[in-house]
Amino acid sequence: MIHMKHYKKTLLHVIFVLVILGMGMVGFSLLRESRESLGRQQLEIPLPIVRTVPVSVGELEMTINGEGTVQALTEIQLVPQISGKVIYVSDHLVNGGVFQQNELLLSIEPDDYEIAVVLAEAGLREAESQYQTALQESLAAINEWKRIYPDQTPPPLVAKEPQLEAALASVKAREADLEKARLDLRRTRIKAPFNGRVSNEQVDRGQYITPGQELATLYSTDAVEIVVPMESQALEWFDVPGFTTNHKTGAPAVVIADIAGKKRQWKGQVDRVQGKIDEKTRMIHVVIRVDDPYETQPPLVVGQFVEIEISGYWVENAAVIPRAALHEENTVWAVNPEEGRLYIRKIDIARIDTRGVIVLGGFKTGEQVAVSHLKTVTDGMKVRHLVTETESVS
Repeated sequence: MIHMKHYKKTLLHVIFVLVILGMGMVGFSLLRESRESLGRQQLEIPLPIVRTVPVSVGELEMTINGEGTVQALTEIQLVPQISGKVIYVSDHLVNGGVFQQNELLLSIEPDDYEIAVVLAEAGLREAESQYQTALQESLAAINEWKRIYPDQTPPPLVAKEPQLEAALASVKAREADLEKARLDLRRTRIKAPFNGRVSNEQVDRGQYITPGQELATLYSTDAVEIVVPMESQALEWFDVPGFTTNHKTGAPAVVIADIAGKKRQWKGQVDRVQGKIDEKTRMIHVVIRVDDPYETQPPLVVGQFVEIEISGYWVENAAVIPRAALHEENTVWAVNPEEGRLYIRKIDIARIDTRGVIVLGGFKTGEQVAVSHLKTVTDGMKVRHLVTETESVS
């Protein structure tokens, strides 16, 4: 009995040991197979990720931007041509005053000039009387000569031609004196030469003024000009009368100014270029003209800083890409979304403006251009692309 119990106990121990050994061998086999399986697998290298924007190709209007300051088309100094005491000053002849053409701005005391007109008229009548006397004496002398010498022409001295010519010259001189006196009398009333405004005034009623004295600064409000410095290449894209075209009408422009807390716009036009290129900057000064700038409320005032947008030519097969897409030597990274490949492409840049880089040719609608940076790039490399909105790319 005791022997049987011992036998069973030994058998259980043997079975337990065999089970443990079997489990170990199975585990070792599984581990070896797992290692061999891992050794046979090749690790996949992730594709580089680039941000892209879609490219749209089509007809595009070239817009040329610039900046400048509004200047008066005509600005003059109001000065008298005669002397005298000021007896009237218009209420509009003040700094900022508005006046109309031919409006009376200032009057000088006319008494002395009215007297001068009367004296000149009297002098003319006296000269005319002397001329008539000389004329009658000349005719009498000629008749007397013909009575004695009917077949001969009287000599000039006999006909009193010198005296007659002197009397006629005296009449013309007196007529000139009268015209001068009347002109001085008219000059006692100083009128506005154009529609305009006053930018400076220094004259008061009762003041004695002299010829050439500066009384006020006036400028015209019929039109204003903005001088916009530009690089020579920019003039390739729009009409400048007398410079890039023989047409009298230049390219249309929009003048934008921040006035009274709002962005406001006026229609303008390219008028001309100034006579000289800036010797220091080598820039060409393009002149934009705006008619009737004071017809709006608020007006486009002289001295205002403005932005200019000139509408240029329309070009075909053009695209606008972000500046971030441009790389050295005028190249970009074009991405074919179907292939998932990146291609290095040289482009023809027309202009770079506020919209971005304007490209002529080199793209097809549906292509994309990379706007993110990669350390290493090869032509035709596989990439993953993430489409980005154009507005979010600087």
